[in-house]
Amino acid sequence: MAPNDSAETTGEAADTVVGRRKTARYIVPVAVAGVAAATIGLVPALANSGDPDLPKISAQELIEKIAASDEEQLSGTFKISTDLGLPLDGLAGSLVPGGEGRAGDKGAGAAAPQDKLMELTSGTHTLRVAADGPERQKLSILGDASEYSLIHNQGEVWAYDSESDEVYHAEAPEGRDGGHAEKAPKAPEGAPATPKDFAEQALAAAGETTSVTVDGTAQVAGRDAYQLLIKPKQSGSTIGSVRIAVDAENGVPLKFTLSAASGGKAVVDAGFTKVDFAKPAASTFAFTPPEGAKVTEADELETGKDERGAMQKALPGQLAELDGLAGEGGFNVIGEGWTSIAEIKSPGGKGLPEAGSGDIPAEAQGFLDALGDKVTGKFGSGTVFKTRLVNALLTDDGSVYVGAVTKDALVRAADAAAK
Repeated sequence: MAPNDSAETTGEAADTVVGRRKTARYIVPVAVAGVAAATIGLVPALANSGDPDLPKISAQELIEKIAASDEEQLSGTFKISTDLGLPLDGLAGSLVPGGEGRAGDKGAGAAAPQDKLMELTSGTHTLRVAADGPERQKLSILGDASEYSLIHNQGEVWAYDSESDEVYHAEAPEGRDGGHAEKAPKAPEGAPATPKDFAEQALAAAGETTSVTVDGTAQVAGRDAYQLLIKPKQSGSTIGSVRIAVDAENGVPLKFTLSAASGGKAVVDAGFTKVDFAKPAASTFAFTPPEGAKVTEADELETGKDERGAMQKALPGQLAELDGLAGEGGFNVIGEGWTSIAEIKSPGGKGLPEAGSGDIPAEAQGFLDALGDKVTGKFGSGTVFKTRLVNALLTDDGSVYVGAVTKDALVRAADAAAK
């Protein structure tokens, strides 16, 4: 009989596996959301040919199975897609300096991971992955007539964009043990990763505000799997559920699906379509820049030797103003668990620029106007900006309330803070 564990794990049981994190109850509702808001969604991996008949397992045992999984060698293909209900392509074109920033533009750094991987924040993409321990990994994004590959091979990191014929190269700093894995360059925060990475973030939310159950079985990429179901116990969250398909044999998460409370297409759905846990060939991680390709060294971007580097060098000064929001103005967390709301008080007391003020481009103003809903309350008035997952209220006095919660929950939080 296929397992269908309706008993919920306790917060303590989950914490023994993922570790007690006092901040996790705030971070994961918006961390899972944040990963989604910057990332994924995946089309179902393979059509099921009937759910497999597996031995019964409890939710706690399945979480422990994930934590104990030590598979470091694999290769395979998975798909990712995102449906946030947000026109990210239009936003990028309106708000990012330099406009579109397409591959091949002068100074665009087409092969730089920070730029390329953020393309995965919308749409559907097919990726090929390979790993041979902490010293060798490869991720390739497959296009219709092009391919982008990011390779970590011991002490070096290479990235190659076949469309622009550009190469990015970086040295991986040595870790404490003399290896390179500990400090090897990582993908930018919010960039897509494997289903296991998403699963670990979701499990960090397991606590008193979370229901964790085993909800049957499935077959993903030809492998039998248990389905772990994570749901908020609280009302008011925009997150409906997180479903993780876990390999019944080795505990590796094979598929991750994040659904919105409003229903409809999954916001995040990442899963393997093919997977093999055999050791990949060493040649998989070998790379030599093609003849004639433009090669950019990482230090060129960091020291401002090109236009992009100059922009990055100036960026910290601009971000210092944001630090002031949490410093002078103050940062506060309202509530707990999946309905936690971050409250940021602006020291300047300024809200959105008025239409026609010229403070932001007209295209961006149009985008903001289309996205936002005007609201009023004890706090005064403001605008709620909505996606399917993360919502934010910006009051006219410059205060910001943001979380994976409904518009009404944001208004209630602002009203309570105004008392």
